[in-house]
Amino acid sequence: MKALYISLIGLFLVVSCKSDKTETPVSENVKELTITEKIANAHGFENWKNVSEVKFTFQVDRDTIKGKGRSWTWFPKNDKVKMTTSETNIKYRRSQMDSTHVNTDQKFINDKYWLLVPFQLVWDSSAKVSEPTFTVAPISKKQLNMLTITYPNEGGYTPGDAYDIYYDNDFMIREWVFRKGNSKEPSLTTTFENYKVYNGIKIATDHKMADGNWNLNFTDVSITLVN
Repeated sequence: MKALYISLIGLFLVVSCKSDKTETPVSENVKELTITEKIANAHGFENWKNVSEVKFTFQVDRDTIKGKGRSWTWFPKNDKVKMTTSETNIKYRRSQMDSTHVNTDQKFINDKYWLLVPFQLVWDSSAKVSEPTFTVAPISKKQLNMLTITYPNEGGYTPGDAYDIYYDNDFMIREWVFRKGNSKEPSLTTTFENYKVYNGIKIATDHKMADGNWNLNFTDVSITLVN
């Protein structure tokens, strides 16, 4: 009743002042976004709710040798997944998969994580996110913001892993450090570059190591929205 009473008072104030063309402003408590939400939104997260299909090819190129790609088609609204390689073609629904799909699903989770890191920061609610700091990025040596996301020691395919995320003042990810099992030493450090926009979603299509001779990249990317 208290909320209704306040609402009625507000309505009365607006109506009673109408004759002299003034209005009583209505204040609302707006929830402050978290850093991870700001990062996700900077990469187009507000468009994800309309996504019906995601396609991409994941591959790692070393020096002049082009890697063998894994091509994925993902229907996130019903969690159907299809993997195509030069050797195989596998389809499954993640909510109904059996032991024969585990190896494929591990690859899917890995590849999808690389593709949509900014969104994983808000999807993975069980992970712990540190307070941001301002520090020197390991590859570019630029001053960037950095936060660390650490996964629980149980659950998932790779429990206990940690990622140091380096992002600019526009909340765009520029580099990251993967630390397997939350080790002190980096397991892998790469850039986030060559961003491209697919129906409002920004994806870094190249991830290079410091020497530039290793590039985890995405090709054949397409994101389809609900009609």
